[in-house]
Amino acid sequence: MNDRAALDLLVSQGPLTRTQIGELTGLSKPTASQLLARLEAAGLVRTTGSVTGRPGPNAQLYEVDPAAGRVAALAVDQLGITAAVADITGQVLGETRVGTDAVDAGAPHRTARLVASAVDGALAEAGLGREQLHGAVIGTPGALDPQTGRLRYAPHLPGWHSRALKEELAQVLGMPIVIENDVNLAAVAEQHDGAAQDFDDFVLVWVDEGVGAAIVLGGQLLRGATGGAGEIGYMPLPGAPLARGGDRSAARPDAGGGFQRLVGSPSVVALAHEYGAPEVRTVAAALAREDVRAEVARRLATGLAAVVAVVDPRLVVLSGEVPQAGGEKLRALVEEEFTGLALPRPELRISDIEGNPILIGALRTALAEARDAVFDTR
Repeated sequence: MNDRAALDLLVSQGPLTRTQIGELTGLSKPTASQLLARLEAAGLVRTTGSVTGRPGPNAQLYEVDPAAGRVAALAVDQLGITAAVADITGQVLGETRVGTDAVDAGAPHRTARLVASAVDGALAEAGLGREQLHGAVIGTPGALDPQTGRLRYAPHLPGWHSRALKEELAQVLGMPIVIENDVNLAAVAEQHDGAAQDFDDFVLVWVDEGVGAAIVLGGQLLRGATGGAGEIGYMPLPGAPLARGGDRSAARPDAGGGFQRLVGSPSVVALAHEYGAPEVRTVAAALAREDVRAEVARRLATGLAAVVAVVDPRLVVLSGEVPQAGGEKLRALVEEEFTGLALPRPELRISDIEGNPILIGALRTALAEARDAVFDTR
Protein backbone atom coordinates (compact mmCIF):
# COMPACT_ATOMS: atom_id res chain seq x y z
CA MET A 1 0.00 0.00 0.00
CA ASN A 2 2.83 2.40 0.80
CA ASP A 3 4.58 1.55 -2.47
CA ARG A 4 1.44 2.25 -4.49
CA ALA A 5 0.72 5.49 -2.62
CA ALA A 6 4.23 6.75 -3.40
CA LEU A 7 4.01 5.72 -7.06
CA ASP A 8 0.63 7.41 -7.48
CA LEU A 9 2.06 10.60 -5.97
CA LEU A 10 5.02 10.53 -8.34
CA VAL A 11 2.67 10.04 -11.31
CA SER A 12 0.30 12.86 -10.31
CA GLN A 13 2.81 15.40 -8.97
CA GLY A 14 6.02 14.68 -10.83
CA PRO A 15 9.50 14.35 -9.28
CA LEU A 16 9.59 14.45 -5.47
CA THR A 17 12.26 14.23 -2.81
CA ARG A 18 12.33 11.55 -0.13
CA THR A 19 11.25 14.16 2.43
CA GLN A 20 8.31 15.29 0.28
CA ILE A 21 7.15 11.70 -0.22
CA GLY A 22 7.35 11.14 3.53
CA GLU A 23 5.36 14.29 4.27
CA LEU A 24 2.67 13.52 1.69
CA THR A 25 2.25 9.88 2.72
CA GLY A 26 2.82 10.30 6.46
CA LEU A 27 5.72 7.85 6.37
CA SER A 28 8.87 8.28 8.46
CA LYS A 29 12.14 9.12 6.74
CA PRO A 30 13.60 5.63 7.25
CA THR A 31 10.44 4.01 5.84
CA ALA A 32 10.39 6.39 2.87
CA SER A 33 14.07 5.62 2.22
CA GLN A 34 13.42 1.86 2.30
CA LEU A 35 10.41 2.30 0.04
CA LEU A 36 12.37 4.26 -2.57
CA ALA A 37 15.24 1.77 -2.49
CA ARG A 38 12.76 -1.05 -3.06
CA LEU A 39 11.03 0.74 -5.94
CA GLU A 40 14.35 1.66 -7.53
CA ALA A 41 15.53 -1.96 -7.34
CA ALA A 42 12.25 -3.07 -8.95
CA GLY A 43 12.85 -0.69 -11.88
CA LEU A 44 9.80 1.44 -11.05
CA VAL A 45 11.48 4.69 -10.00
CA ARG A 46 14.72 6.44 -10.87
CA THR A 47 16.63 9.48 -9.70
CA THR A 48 16.33 12.60 -11.80
CA GLY A 49 18.56 15.36 -10.47
CA SER A 50 18.38 17.12 -7.14
CA VAL A 51 16.88 20.15 -5.42
CA THR A 52 19.44 22.95 -4.97
CA GLY A 53 19.41 26.46 -3.58
CA ARG A 54 18.62 25.68 0.05
CA PRO A 55 20.69 25.03 3.21
CA GLY A 56 22.13 21.57 3.73
CA PRO A 57 23.00 18.86 1.23
CA ASN A 58 21.12 18.73 -2.06
CA ALA A 59 18.01 16.53 -1.89
CA GLN A 60 17.72 13.81 -4.52
CA LEU A 61 14.62 13.88 -6.73
CA TYR A 62 12.80 10.68 -7.68
CA GLU A 63 10.38 10.02 -10.54
CA VAL A 64 8.53 7.05 -12.00
CA ASP A 65 10.72 5.35 -14.59
CA PRO A 66 8.89 5.89 -17.90
CA ALA A 67 10.25 2.59 -19.21
CA ALA A 68 8.40 0.65 -16.50
CA GLY A 69 5.43 0.19 -18.85
CA ARG A 70 3.85 1.30 -22.12
CA VAL A 71 0.29 1.14 -23.40
CA ALA A 72 -1.62 1.65 -26.63
CA ALA A 73 -4.91 3.53 -27.03
CA LEU A 74 -7.10 3.43 -30.14
CA ALA A 75 -10.18 5.34 -31.32
CA VAL A 76 -12.25 3.72 -34.07
CA ASP A 77 -14.66 5.46 -36.44
CA GLN A 78 -16.21 4.77 -39.84
CA LEU A 79 -13.22 6.22 -41.71
CA GLY A 80 -10.37 4.61 -39.83
CA ILE A 81 -8.44 4.14 -36.59
CA THR A 82 -6.33 6.60 -34.61
CA ALA A 83 -3.72 5.01 -32.35
CA ALA A 84 -1.40 6.41 -29.70
CA VAL A 85 1.35 4.83 -27.60
CA ALA A 86 2.33 6.24 -24.21
CA ASP A 87 4.71 5.37 -21.39
CA ILE A 88 3.51 4.59 -17.87
CA THR A 89 3.62 8.28 -16.89
CA GLY A 90 1.12 9.16 -19.64
CA GLN A 91 3.63 10.79 -21.99
CA VAL A 92 2.52 10.13 -25.57
CA LEU A 93 5.45 8.72 -27.54
CA GLY A 94 3.85 8.10 -30.93
CA GLU A 95 0.54 8.63 -32.70
CA THR A 96 -0.77 7.66 -36.13
CA ARG A 97 -3.94 7.43 -38.22
CA VAL A 98 -4.87 4.50 -40.47
CA GLY A 99 -7.75 4.75 -42.92
CA THR A 100 -10.14 1.87 -43.58
CA ASP A 101 -8.64 1.64 -47.08
CA ALA A 102 -5.27 0.57 -45.62
CA VAL A 103 -6.41 -3.06 -45.89
CA ASP A 104 -8.49 -4.43 -48.80
CA ALA A 105 -12.17 -4.86 -47.98
CA GLY A 106 -12.12 -8.55 -48.82
CA ALA A 107 -8.92 -9.40 -46.97
CA PRO A 108 -9.16 -12.11 -44.28
CA HIS A 109 -9.11 -10.86 -40.67
CA ARG A 110 -9.34 -7.31 -42.02
CA THR A 111 -10.37 -5.69 -38.73
CA ALA A 112 -7.51 -7.27 -36.79
CA ARG A 113 -5.06 -6.26 -39.51
CA LEU A 114 -6.30 -2.64 -39.44
CA VAL A 115 -5.88 -2.51 -35.67
CA ALA A 116 -2.41 -4.05 -35.91
CA SER A 117 -1.42 -1.56 -38.62
CA ALA A 118 -2.52 1.37 -36.46
CA VAL A 119 -0.70 0.08 -33.38
CA ASP A 120 2.46 -0.69 -35.36
CA GLY A 121 2.42 2.80 -36.89
CA ALA A 122 2.29 4.45 -33.46
CA LEU A 123 4.97 2.08 -32.15
CA ALA A 124 7.24 2.89 -35.10
CA GLU A 125 6.93 6.60 -34.35
CA ALA A 126 7.79 5.86 -30.71
CA GLY A 127 10.70 3.59 -31.66
CA LEU A 128 9.18 0.64 -29.81
CA GLY A 129 8.04 -2.91 -30.55
CA ARG A 130 4.83 -4.74 -29.67
CA GLU A 131 6.62 -6.79 -27.02
CA GLN A 132 7.14 -3.58 -25.02
CA LEU A 133 3.39 -2.90 -24.64
CA HIS A 134 1.52 -3.98 -21.51
CA GLY A 135 -1.97 -3.66 -23.01
CA ALA A 136 -4.32 -1.73 -25.28
CA VAL A 137 -7.75 -0.11 -24.98
CA ILE A 138 -9.88 0.33 -28.09
CA GLY A 139 -12.76 2.80 -28.21
CA THR A 140 -15.53 2.00 -30.70
CA PRO A 141 -19.09 3.13 -31.33
CA GLY A 142 -21.59 0.69 -29.87
CA ALA A 143 -21.08 -1.59 -26.89
CA LEU A 144 -19.56 -5.01 -26.35
CA ASP A 145 -22.30 -7.26 -24.96
CA PRO A 146 -20.74 -9.13 -21.99
CA GLN A 147 -23.15 -12.06 -22.52
CA THR A 148 -22.56 -12.67 -26.24
CA GLY A 149 -19.19 -11.00 -26.86
CA ARG A 150 -20.66 -9.18 -29.85
CA LEU A 151 -20.51 -5.46 -30.59
CA ARG A 152 -24.04 -4.02 -30.46
CA TYR A 153 -25.49 -0.68 -31.61
CA ALA A 154 -22.80 -0.23 -34.28
CA PRO A 155 -24.10 -1.72 -37.55
CA HIS A 156 -22.11 0.91 -39.47
CA LEU A 157 -18.80 -0.75 -38.46
CA PRO A 158 -18.55 -3.82 -40.71
CA GLY A 159 -16.05 -6.39 -39.53
CA TRP A 160 -16.39 -5.50 -35.83
CA HIS A 161 -19.21 -7.92 -35.00
CA SER A 162 -17.35 -11.21 -34.62
CA ARG A 163 -18.20 -13.06 -31.41
CA ALA A 164 -14.48 -13.72 -30.93
CA LEU A 165 -13.29 -10.23 -31.92
CA LYS A 166 -11.63 -9.47 -28.58
CA GLU A 167 -9.73 -12.77 -28.62
CA GLU A 168 -8.73 -12.30 -32.28
CA LEU A 169 -7.31 -8.86 -31.57
CA ALA A 170 -5.47 -10.04 -28.46
CA GLN A 171 -3.94 -12.91 -30.45
CA VAL A 172 -2.83 -10.69 -33.33
CA LEU A 173 -1.30 -8.03 -31.06
CA GLY A 174 0.01 -10.42 -28.42
CA MET A 175 -1.29 -8.42 -25.45
CA PRO A 176 -4.43 -7.96 -23.31
CA ILE A 177 -7.18 -5.99 -25.12
CA VAL A 178 -10.08 -3.97 -23.71
CA ILE A 179 -12.87 -2.87 -26.07
CA GLU A 180 -14.90 0.03 -24.66
CA ASN A 181 -17.73 2.24 -25.89
CA ASP A 182 -16.33 5.46 -27.35
CA VAL A 183 -18.70 7.80 -25.50
CA ASN A 184 -17.87 6.07 -22.20
CA LEU A 185 -14.22 6.81 -22.90
CA ALA A 186 -15.02 10.44 -23.70
CA ALA A 187 -16.64 10.62 -20.25
CA VAL A 188 -13.46 9.21 -18.67
CA ALA A 189 -11.52 12.00 -20.38
CA GLU A 190 -13.97 14.64 -19.10
CA GLN A 191 -13.82 13.26 -15.57
CA HIS A 192 -10.01 13.37 -15.44
CA ASP A 193 -9.07 16.26 -17.71
CA GLY A 194 -12.20 18.18 -18.72
CA ALA A 195 -15.48 19.76 -17.70
CA ALA A 196 -16.54 16.97 -15.29
CA GLN A 197 -13.58 17.13 -12.92
CA ASP A 198 -14.77 16.91 -9.28
CA PHE A 199 -18.18 15.53 -10.35
CA ASP A 200 -19.19 12.00 -9.31
CA ASP A 201 -22.64 12.20 -10.90
CA PHE A 202 -22.84 13.47 -14.46
CA VAL A 203 -23.98 12.59 -17.96
CA LEU A 204 -21.90 13.19 -21.06
CA VAL A 205 -24.07 13.58 -24.16
CA TRP A 206 -22.21 13.02 -27.44
CA VAL A 207 -23.87 14.73 -30.41
CA ASP A 208 -22.02 14.08 -33.64
CA GLU A 209 -22.84 12.00 -36.70
CA GLY A 210 -24.18 9.55 -34.14
CA VAL A 211 -25.66 10.36 -30.75
CA GLY A 212 -25.02 8.65 -27.43
CA ALA A 213 -24.52 9.25 -23.73
CA ALA A 214 -22.28 8.08 -20.92
CA ILE A 215 -23.81 7.97 -17.45
CA VAL A 216 -21.54 8.27 -14.42
CA LEU A 217 -23.13 7.71 -11.00
CA GLY A 218 -21.12 7.65 -7.80
CA GLY A 219 -17.97 8.00 -9.90
CA GLN A 220 -18.70 4.76 -11.80
CA LEU A 221 -19.83 4.27 -15.39
CA LEU A 222 -23.29 2.75 -15.75
CA ARG A 223 -23.09 0.03 -18.42
CA GLY A 224 -26.37 -1.85 -18.28
CA ALA A 225 -27.07 -5.58 -18.58
CA THR A 226 -25.91 -5.77 -22.21
CA GLY A 227 -23.45 -2.86 -22.17
CA GLY A 228 -25.95 -0.56 -23.89
CA ALA A 229 -26.69 1.98 -21.16
CA GLY A 230 -26.62 5.46 -22.68
CA GLU A 231 -27.56 4.52 -26.27
CA ILE A 232 -29.93 7.49 -26.38
CA GLY A 233 -29.53 7.90 -30.13
CA TYR A 234 -32.25 5.23 -30.43
CA MET A 235 -34.51 6.91 -27.85
CA PRO A 236 -38.05 7.51 -29.20
CA LEU A 237 -38.97 11.18 -29.27
CA PRO A 238 -41.80 13.19 -30.86
CA GLY A 239 -40.93 14.20 -34.41
CA ALA A 240 -38.55 11.32 -35.10
CA PRO A 241 -39.33 7.92 -36.63
CA LEU A 242 -38.90 4.93 -34.35
CA ALA A 243 -35.57 3.11 -34.55
CA ARG A 244 -36.57 -0.51 -35.13
CA GLY A 245 -34.25 -3.52 -35.01
CA GLY A 246 -35.18 -4.63 -38.49
CA ASP A 247 -34.65 -1.21 -40.10
CA ARG A 248 -31.72 -1.72 -42.48
CA SER A 249 -31.38 2.05 -42.90
CA ALA A 250 -30.06 2.11 -39.32
CA ALA A 251 -26.78 0.75 -40.69
CA ARG A 252 -25.74 4.41 -40.80
CA PRO A 253 -25.77 6.49 -37.61
CA ASP A 254 -27.50 9.36 -39.46
CA ALA A 255 -30.32 7.10 -40.61
CA GLY A 256 -32.92 4.97 -38.86
CA GLY A 257 -34.92 6.73 -36.17
CA GLY A 258 -34.86 8.11 -32.66
CA PHE A 259 -33.09 11.05 -31.06
CA GLN A 260 -30.13 11.05 -33.45
CA ARG A 261 -32.48 11.72 -36.36
CA LEU A 262 -33.34 15.01 -34.65
CA VAL A 263 -29.93 16.31 -33.56
CA GLY A 264 -27.19 14.32 -35.31
CA SER A 265 -24.79 16.25 -37.58
CA PRO A 266 -26.52 15.26 -40.87
CA SER A 267 -29.90 16.31 -39.46
CA VAL A 268 -28.56 19.72 -38.42
CA VAL A 269 -27.32 20.39 -41.96
CA ALA A 270 -30.62 19.09 -43.39
CA LEU A 271 -32.49 21.47 -41.09
CA ALA A 272 -30.65 24.43 -42.62
CA HIS A 273 -31.76 23.23 -46.06
CA GLU A 274 -35.36 23.05 -44.84
CA TYR A 275 -35.04 26.63 -43.63
CA GLY A 276 -34.04 27.84 -47.10
CA ALA A 277 -30.23 27.58 -47.05
CA PRO A 278 -29.39 24.80 -49.57
CA GLU A 279 -25.81 26.08 -49.85
CA VAL A 280 -25.00 25.08 -46.25
CA ARG A 281 -22.69 22.06 -46.15
CA THR A 282 -21.28 22.04 -42.59
CA VAL A 283 -22.68 21.87 -39.08
CA ALA A 284 -20.86 25.08 -38.14
CA ALA A 285 -22.46 26.96 -41.04
CA ALA A 286 -25.89 25.56 -40.16
CA LEU A 287 -25.62 26.55 -36.49
CA ALA A 288 -24.47 30.04 -37.45
CA ARG A 289 -28.12 30.63 -38.40
CA GLU A 290 -30.29 31.73 -35.47
CA ASP A 291 -33.35 29.78 -36.64
CA VAL A 292 -31.41 26.51 -36.96
CA ARG A 293 -29.65 27.06 -33.63
CA ALA A 294 -32.95 27.69 -31.84
CA GLU A 295 -34.59 24.55 -33.28
CA VAL A 296 -31.58 22.35 -32.51
CA ALA A 297 -31.57 23.69 -28.94
CA ARG A 298 -35.26 22.82 -28.57
CA ARG A 299 -34.65 19.30 -29.88
CA LEU A 300 -31.61 18.80 -27.67
CA ALA A 301 -33.51 19.98 -24.60
CA THR A 302 -36.33 17.54 -25.34
CA GLY A 303 -33.95 14.60 -25.36
CA LEU A 304 -31.97 15.84 -22.39
CA ALA A 305 -35.16 16.28 -20.37
CA ALA A 306 -35.87 12.55 -20.72
CA VAL A 307 -32.35 11.70 -19.52
CA VAL A 308 -32.46 14.16 -16.62
CA ALA A 309 -35.87 12.90 -15.48
CA VAL A 310 -34.47 9.38 -15.10
CA VAL A 311 -30.88 9.97 -13.94
CA ASP A 312 -31.02 13.35 -12.11
CA PRO A 313 -27.31 14.18 -12.65
CA ARG A 314 -25.55 17.19 -11.15
CA LEU A 315 -23.94 17.99 -14.49
CA VAL A 316 -24.58 17.43 -18.20
CA VAL A 317 -21.57 17.81 -20.51
CA LEU A 318 -22.28 18.34 -24.21
CA SER A 319 -19.60 16.98 -26.53
CA GLY A 320 -19.16 16.12 -30.20
CA GLU A 321 -19.35 18.13 -33.41
CA VAL A 322 -22.75 19.74 -32.84
CA PRO A 323 -22.11 21.23 -29.36
CA GLN A 324 -18.60 22.30 -30.34
CA ALA A 325 -19.93 24.07 -33.43
CA GLY A 326 -22.85 25.65 -31.55
CA GLY A 327 -20.71 26.74 -28.62
CA GLU A 328 -21.92 28.93 -25.79
CA LYS A 329 -24.85 30.32 -27.82
CA LEU A 330 -26.28 26.82 -28.29
CA ARG A 331 -25.62 25.86 -24.67
CA ALA A 332 -27.43 28.95 -23.39
CA LEU A 333 -30.44 28.23 -25.59
CA VAL A 334 -30.61 24.62 -24.37
CA GLU A 335 -30.42 25.83 -20.77
CA GLU A 336 -33.20 28.34 -21.46
CA GLU A 337 -35.42 25.57 -22.82
CA PHE A 338 -35.25 23.90 -19.39
CA THR A 339 -36.77 26.96 -17.70
CA GLY A 340 -40.16 26.16 -16.22
CA LEU A 341 -39.91 22.37 -16.60
CA ALA A 342 -40.87 20.32 -13.55
CA LEU A 343 -37.46 18.67 -13.58
CA PRO A 344 -34.14 19.04 -11.80
CA ARG A 345 -31.91 21.54 -13.61
CA PRO A 346 -28.37 20.20 -13.73
CA GLU A 347 -25.46 22.41 -14.62
CA LEU A 348 -24.89 22.37 -18.38
CA ARG A 349 -21.38 22.66 -19.85
CA ILE A 350 -19.70 22.31 -23.23
CA SER A 351 -16.74 19.93 -23.31
CA ASP A 352 -13.39 21.72 -23.05
CA ILE A 353 -11.16 18.74 -23.85
CA GLU A 354 -8.34 19.60 -26.25
CA GLY A 355 -7.70 16.83 -28.74
CA ASN A 356 -9.64 13.62 -29.35
CA PRO A 357 -11.60 12.88 -26.15
CA ILE A 358 -12.16 9.24 -27.12
CA LEU A 359 -8.43 8.65 -27.59
CA ILE A 360 -7.65 10.51 -24.36
CA GLY A 361 -10.19 8.41 -22.45
CA ALA A 362 -8.80 5.21 -23.96
CA LEU A 363 -5.31 6.26 -22.89
CA ARG A 364 -6.50 7.05 -19.35
CA THR A 365 -8.19 3.65 -19.11
CA ALA A 366 -5.18 1.78 -20.50
CA LEU A 367 -2.85 3.55 -18.08
CA ALA A 368 -5.06 2.74 -15.09
CA GLU A 369 -5.03 -0.96 -15.97
CA ALA A 370 -1.31 -1.04 -16.69
CA ARG A 371 -0.44 0.75 -13.46
CA ASP A 372 -2.50 -1.74 -11.44
CA ALA A 373 -0.35 -4.49 -12.94
CA VAL A 374 3.05 -2.79 -13.13
CA PHE A 375 2.86 -0.99 -9.76
CA ASP A 376 1.96 -4.15 -7.83
CA THR A 377 5.09 -4.81 -5.74
CA ARG A 378 3.65 -7.57 -3.54
